[in-house]
Amino acid sequence: MSAAGARLRAAAARAVNAVADDGRTLDAALQDAEKQLAQGEHALLRFLSYGAVRHHWRLRAQVRALLSRPLAPRDRIIESLLAVGLLQLGDTRVAPHAAVSLTVEAARVLGRPRHAALVNAVLRRYQRQAPAVAADEEARYNHPHWMLARLRHDWPEHWPEIVAANNARAPMWLRVNERRTSRDDYLQRLGGAPQGSTLAGLDAALCLARPRAVDELPGFADGLVSVQDGAAQLAAPWLMAGGGRRILDACAAPGGKTGHLLELAPAGAALTAVDSDADRLVRVTATLRRLGLQATVLAADASNYGALPEDAAFDRILVDAPCSASGVIRRHPDIRLTRRDGDLAALAAVQGRMLDALWPRLEAGGRLLYVTCSVFSAENDAVVRRFLDTHADAREELLLPNNNIRALMHRKAAGFQILPGTADLDGFYFACLAKSTDASA
Repeated sequence: MSAAGARLRAAAARAVNAVADDGRTLDAALQDAEKQLAQGEHALLRFLSYGAVRHHWRLRAQVRALLSRPLAPRDRIIESLLAVGLLQLGDTRVAPHAAVSLTVEAARVLGRPRHAALVNAVLRRYQRQAPAVAADEEARYNHPHWMLARLRHDWPEHWPEIVAANNARAPMWLRVNERRTSRDDYLQRLGGAPQGSTLAGLDAALCLARPRAVDELPGFADGLVSVQDGAAQLAAPWLMAGGGRRILDACAAPGGKTGHLLELAPAGAALTAVDSDADRLVRVTATLRRLGLQATVLAADASNYGALPEDAAFDRILVDAPCSASGVIRRHPDIRLTRRDGDLAALAAVQGRMLDALWPRLEAGGRLLYVTCSVFSAENDAVVRRFLDTHADAREELLLPNNNIRALMHRKAAGFQILPGTADLDGFYFACLAKSTDASA
């Protein structure tokens, strides 16, 4: 019996439990877990942890159906371990005998030896007949009730496809640095067409046939390419169309869009990258260094007008606003467990304050692009519509970067929405606002 295999499954159970019971993000929980394991074990740890969180409600319903009586709250870690065990038996190619024996041993690693027999019995019972969960809507769709209700309300014709996309694994998209190479040339460096695909309208984007570690990507360390979802790659060309010399990236971390803006900026342009989290700005600085680009990096709250220098004025502003991240659930399945329905109103208030605070910083004739990775109207067109109704000098600019992307988008009361899974993209919302040059506006 592999002691390392049992430790890995115990680590996965701890990570899943940290999300389900403690409300931590899965990435943060996994960072802690990986410190206890060998480098070569990290991929399987992530696979099991992400899978158990992605299918949380189904696995939880099946675990509870297989138990003769509920576990005590203090033993919830065993429920997470059982979820990891069921995932191995039902959704992976792990040998069943290994899945059972290593998961049973993991109960002892977790300091719960008296639960080892229970874990064994539940997994053996599952092997004989996996419980059906069709009657439980949360388990059937692997989404909480409040989120399903929101999706049905906002997307009555499309909510099933959004749910299906959220439950899938996300592909890996790259953004080629067109200052340094071309997309076709980089695709050849990867090994040609079988290694990646392109999408009309996204000039720098490649969708990999299979994910790769960044250190396997040719030229990554030298700034030839960055990892960025295809939909996120629409922001910079949309904002920078027609030029732009004084650019503000108002919510810059972790720096993907910051780098793209500078890759497209004309010679002599200056960019200020702002984020309220000084720790996350470290990643922005590292990204700029890798790409060989320069910007003014500033820790500040973009929702506070006075947080920026008094004389700061810009002709292009990107507001990649904090949001529920409901459009990127397939990348971060823990969002479904850590978000609550009441979060949306609080987020919308922050988004509105941010627009109000940044609008005076935009020069007449300038352009502001409001972006979220949310699919909920409360954070998207409702926020922009309220802003337009209260700012006479603001108008929505409906010209898209190119016509190829129009077919990917849904027109909203204000702005445009890409739904998750469309052309293998994440879910993103965009609204481009132009400032009037008419002083009487």
